Amino acid sequence: MAAYLIGDIEVLDAREFEIYRAQVPAVIAAHGGTYKVRGGAIEVLEDDWTPKRCVILEFPDMAALKTFYNSPDYAPLLALRKKCTKSKIIAVEGYLPPA
Repeated sequence: MAAYLIGDIEVLDAREFEIYRAQVPAVIAAHGGTYKVRGGAIEVLEDDWTPKRCVILEFPDMAALKTFYNSPDYAPLLALRKKCTKSKIIAVEGYLPPA
């Protein structure tokens, strides 16, 4: 079953975040992940959740997602992201039927 990493990212240092943004796609892809959402306009439809920047990644399964997140190749990028952003990250298993 597919697994999704969903992030609400508030960029605190744009210069450092651009370094992260330039390097992370290759690491995500190496672990079988693909971007489903990367930034874009956000419109709140209910309640008061106001994400700053939304990112959704899809992985083949939760094991692949966790392997990516805990991998030695992501570790320095994770440290960089934590330094230059304020982030809320969750992992969700889910199924999307074929279109």
